Amino acid sequence: MKEEQNLQTKISHLSDLQQKVTQWKSEGKTVAFTNGCFDILHAGHIASLQEAAQQGDKLIVALNADSSVKALKGESRPVNNENARAVVVAALGMVDAVVVFSEPTPKELIIALKPDVLVKGGDYKVEDIAGAKEVLNWGGKVIINPIVEGYSTTLIIEKMRT
Repeated sequence: MKEEQNLQTKISHLSDLQQKVTQWKSEGKTVAFTNGCFDILHAGHIASLQEAAQQGDKLIVALNADSSVKALKGESRPVNNENARAVVVAALGMVDAVVVFSEPTPKELIIALKPDVLVKGGDYKVEDIAGAKEVLNWGGKVIINPIVEGYSTTLIIEKMRT
């Protein structure tokens, strides 16, 4: 039988996560970092997270807090609150840690955690990704994963309304 990790131990505050990252790096592990709202989890999210997980031995997912999602997506979002979204993302086997952030970007988290690899899904340019310059400056990598066409939380919500 597979040993289950308590979901709540995967959901961390920054100070606890910094300790985990220090331990992982002392063990020679490569730490990958990605972020997003992950409001209604869909196949596109899973593909993106799988790709991100392949970039390191450990994957940290920074989750936009409810206030941040509202600012990015509008007053009707998020559909699921940050606690529910954190539990769902933490339940994924490829995810090693989840941290919620309320700032407009995860740049401060990235600077505090110093991941080896920063992974962003979408059609960004490296210079437009929050924290990319810092990751490159300390010798890390920045990876841009393409979006899986046909999947989006907005499309799911629109489909439910029709």
